[in-house]
Amino acid sequence: MSPQIHILPDHVANQIAAGEVVERPASVVKELVENALDAGATRIDVSLRNGGKTEIRVADDGCGMDREDALLALDRHATSKIRQAEDLARISSLGFRGEALPSIAAVSRFSLETASEDGVGTAVRAASGRVQAADEIARRRGTTVTAMGLFGNVPARAKFLRSAAAETRAASEAVILLALCNLQVGFSLRSNDRELLSLGPATLRQRIAQIWGEEEASSLIDLDGPEGEHRVAGLIQRPDEARTGRRRFTFANGRPFVDRSLGHMVDEAYRTTVVPGIRPDYFLFLNLPAQSMDVNVHPAKSEIRFRDRERVERMLVEAVRRRLARISSTPPLDRAPEPTGVARATTTAGDGAPALVREGSAPDQFALFMAEAGGDDEPSEAAEIVPLAARLRPELWQLHDSYILAATRRGLLIIDQHSAHERVLYEETMRRFRESGGEAQRLLFPLTLTLSPSEYSAAEELAQMLGKVGFEIEPFGERTVIVRSSPNPHEHFDAERCFRDMIHELADGSPLVDAARNQHERIAKSLACKGAIKAGQSLSPEEMADLFDRLFATELPGHDVHGRPTIVRLTLEELARRFGRT
Repeated sequence: MSPQIHILPDHVANQIAAGEVVERPASVVKELVENALDAGATRIDVSLRNGGKTEIRVADDGCGMDREDALLALDRHATSKIRQAEDLARISSLGFRGEALPSIAAVSRFSLETASEDGVGTAVRAASGRVQAADEIARRRGTTVTAMGLFGNVPARAKFLRSAAAETRAASEAVILLALCNLQVGFSLRSNDRELLSLGPATLRQRIAQIWGEEEASSLIDLDGPEGEHRVAGLIQRPDEARTGRRRFTFANGRPFVDRSLGHMVDEAYRTTVVPGIRPDYFLFLNLPAQSMDVNVHPAKSEIRFRDRERVERMLVEAVRRRLARISSTPPLDRAPEPTGVARATTTAGDGAPALVREGSAPDQFALFMAEAGGDDEPSEAAEIVPLAARLRPELWQLHDSYILAATRRGLLIIDQHSAHERVLYEETMRRFRESGGEAQRLLFPLTLTLSPSEYSAAEELAQMLGKVGFEIEPFGERTVIVRSSPNPHEHFDAERCFRDMIHELADGSPLVDAARNQHERIAKSLACKGAIKAGQSLSPEEMADLFDRLFATELPGHDVHGRPTIVRLTLEELARRFGRT
């Protein structure tokens, strides 16, 4: 019996490896651009023909290679990125497997021109994985790789390629992804001699404007997590600008990766600041110790495994939540696009990921208001929270019995009294649940209410939790309950109307409560919505001051429980512009 197991020829093994590394032209572009970045390139030019199916060309001004390295680079598992197994635990380069060039050469007509310094370089030509020639050439420092006729020798693979337009889009997305986390590098992309991208070195906000325009860049606010070994920086979308979440990018130590669960954590951080179903854009840069993550878990290096995933998720949620609490995340009355030259995430020379630029470390909402009003924006971390009345509450006016106006040193805040009180009631109710209840008002004349079958069932099921927020209820005959006490959130509170509206919503559902995570949140949202001060309700100066103080003591003063803004800002600059002073 003849042997059944044998060693595959190198060119066949390379074609098998190419199946993991080279899925489509965009895969080739990604691998070659990553190699150029690892070579220290400051300029990378990509050109395609027929979506990359006919030709892919990537040129850079990086460190280049000498003749020996140029030939060795086409051998499988040959790499300059790692030297021993221990290096896999602290990978800092983008390409490191040593399979990209031989895999690309295995499925195309391949040429490599390179030089480590201006003058004499090397040109290597290969086809189907076999080197055909290696010649000396004159060229400048850097490397140019060309792959022609992709999958020409494996037609079964070529059949799975999409249209030229679709492949061009995929290649463009690959370039954009790497351009976002390598801000110090210039990029260009041409398709059939037509320029699609031309990006110079930029800040993060500038690069976003270069790619998607000023409107997208101006809808983003800076994210600046706390300093330390584990940090997060970048840009997230202002809640009032959030729509479909088409642009959600995550990077770790300058490496782009895909992680849908981290996207869910960002959505969690936006809870009650956007309408359910809205998915804000974000550009997040995690800066982590290299040994705290494993980047060697996917053939295309598109996934990362974190050794302490819970810590990463917590850091991310806290950073986003803290930023959304800033008054500047609320919409201005008429915002002009923010100058793209002012970006808080700048590029470090080390790993290419944005470094953190602090805007202040305010520990409480009072300090945040102080910053907006022009006061001290960097109080000590031990600053004691004191009522605004004792520090800097501005003069307040009520407009149309619906809005509260507050002048600041930088303009005017317009506060929706109903939305503001919703936020206050929601956070106070959630705190009651955490602290096992709170005070309630005993009703002089208990309410006897007849409910529908579904409402009565909900009242029975939720009686204990409703008691924690102030509604003490007990059954009284068929489908009838007695309400003996209620919360007292404001002087104009109608306990019967609020209870009826709440129990109806909790029994039959609504978009507001259906989006809640649990019964505690359902009750808190419903009470906040139904029990808050209404629009059209006149407030005394004392009531306005109390609402103002309580709003700025919440975690997210700028947003009600529906995700709508509670505060709109009118800046002095906008006033001056409208009066023709600028």
